[in-house]
Amino acid sequence: MKIVHSFPRTVRVIENLWIPMSDGTRLAARVWLPTDAVGDPVPVILEYMPYRKRDFTRLRDEPLHRYFAGHGYACVRLDLRGSGDSEGLLLDEYLPQELDDAVEAIAWLVDQPWCSGEVGMMGISWGGFNALQVAALRPAALKAIITMCSTDDRYADDVHYQGGCLLNENLGWGSVLLSCATTPPDPDIVGAAWRDQWRQRIERAPLYPLTWMRHPHRDAYWRHGSICEAFAAVDCPVFAVGGWADGYVNAIPRLLAGLEVPRKGLIGPWSHAFPHAALPGPAIGFFQEALRWWDHWLKGLDTGVMDEPLLRVWMEEYVPPAPMHVERPGRWVAEDAWPSPRIRPRMLYLNVLSLGESPEPADRLRLASPQTTGLAAGDWYGFGAEGESPTDQREDDGKSLVFDSDPLIERLEILGAPVASLDLAVDRPVAHVIVRLDDVAPDGASARVSYGILNLTQRDSRAEPAPVIPGRRYQVDVRLNDIAYAFAAGHTLRLAISTCYWPVIWPAPERVQLELHTGTSRLTLPARPPRPEDTELRPFEPPERGPMPELTTLKAAPFRRLVERDLTTGMTVYRISTTGGDFGDAALARIEDIDLTVGYTLAKSYRIHDYDPETAEATVEQVTTHRRGHWHTRLECRTSLTATPQRFRIRGVLKAYEGDTLFARRDWDEEVERRLL
Repeated sequence: MKIVHSFPRTVRVIENLWIPMSDGTRLAARVWLPTDAVGDPVPVILEYMPYRKRDFTRLRDEPLHRYFAGHGYACVRLDLRGSGDSEGLLLDEYLPQELDDAVEAIAWLVDQPWCSGEVGMMGISWGGFNALQVAALRPAALKAIITMCSTDDRYADDVHYQGGCLLNENLGWGSVLLSCATTPPDPDIVGAAWRDQWRQRIERAPLYPLTWMRHPHRDAYWRHGSICEAFAAVDCPVFAVGGWADGYVNAIPRLLAGLEVPRKGLIGPWSHAFPHAALPGPAIGFFQEALRWWDHWLKGLDTGVMDEPLLRVWMEEYVPPAPMHVERPGRWVAEDAWPSPRIRPRMLYLNVLSLGESPEPADRLRLASPQTTGLAAGDWYGFGAEGESPTDQREDDGKSLVFDSDPLIERLEILGAPVASLDLAVDRPVAHVIVRLDDVAPDGASARVSYGILNLTQRDSRAEPAPVIPGRRYQVDVRLNDIAYAFAAGHTLRLAISTCYWPVIWPAPERVQLELHTGTSRLTLPARPPRPEDTELRPFEPPERGPMPELTTLKAAPFRRLVERDLTTGMTVYRISTTGGDFGDAALARIEDIDLTVGYTLAKSYRIHDYDPETAEATVEQVTTHRRGHWHTRLECRTSLTATPQRFRIRGVLKAYEGDTLFARRDWDEEVERRLL
């Protein structure tokens, strides 16, 4: 990666700039802008999220925003109300208050002497979400956005639910947010008020996972902030970016199909990270691509960005399954329209243990998957760390109904969402069905290509689910995640169906037996014919970025992932331990330019018995520390989730220390009805 130290315009940094809200609350921003911007005003690029611009994202923010500032933009990294150094409370994701604050902030920024009057928003994950949501509010100065690893549908494609099933990331991510939102502001920024603000954050903090579990169906809570409810509300250009290894990729095709504004989509092999540094590679010069977008829409320059195809994606090819991939083999391909009129459905029928071009006489197969089916799934969304990728699927395949095609005579490429149409019955009123599409190599290795999940109570409606009548046959469609993939000649397509997917989703209340009717069930693949123009696509430039702040690692703690099986009790425990994200493998590090030592560790465990869903337990433990001189704080957070067939039980303990003295403590022990989960 090329690190750029010299830019067309010199850059100055404002470490903290207070942006006032109409109710008197001040939001904290870090700003990069050309040194001569007051005399030669520039457009503003706003990034807006809760992840502490002062410390936790500092190493990520600096090379990003300095790069754009050096090319003639004022870059503003703004902490949400109640997060980082901003005043107020962070009570939930994407509240109307959050979006209103953004609109006010944009209006304030436009009035600054260094702003030319044009504003863009960009962000990854949370910042990508609210960029879309703020665009739907149509602030006059917002001229374009870049949204990465985000979604237009908060219920269908976020860390809370998938296919109507509760994701374990709901507890995992919600616990991380709880820790982040109750970490103190920096006294060097907020002064003596830091202690009172810290106490208020702790005393008023909600148990976020509980909030989301009280909305198990697609109700008004989730419709708020889901721009798929009214795509026409967005009236500025949208550049949507993501990766096949991320959990949010399905939103990009929907955005391209639903939006009516100038738009572009880019999907690489990447995880939940910026494409200039994401794994799996290949990485691209994403900062240069973003600059082409901003120069076109915020400066009116002819960069050619809108002369290129609507959608560009990485067509993945087989790679032997492994817990981590540095690069995925493949090539860039493109489509001029989406949905693409070139893509044609290819139908395969689920016959007895085979995938065939035509249906065979109907038969029935039965399955009750062990609760540990899914241990080879990898993470719902990963960040490129070791152990996150799906491993060899043969263990999970052995716990599933499996349907194999004959070895392919010729190469088959797909682009879009495969759909499994299943003729089935189950023996319980609440049941899950998980469908995986695998690529089986000639040596027998099974690599997951895509997967889909459906809570059968939501077979007709996400908003108004209904219990399944045991024994009744249903025709259901399970939509798998969008993917671009090339099956090689000699390889076998495998469709695997299970009733569990632990630890990705929480299990059904009772063990389920599924009866699948063959001959009447089928798989539809989005087959993509060759496009000669793909060979003429403009190549991406090698990655560039600005310089990073100096970081000194004081204590390393490498990423670890372990599966422990007790063959005497039948219990399996899946453990994950990691560190502070942007700090790499540093569990404790010093940010030299602000003389701040920061520590963070995260441990997650998932425990279950092979044949008893009531034994499921998920636990998340975190420790966060900050130290500068005599200022020393530590935050310990532990949450856990268990369930009976009728109710979930979620518990949490939050302990805050100033030095070695207990500063504040919160305890939660709550139950919530399962409501067809």
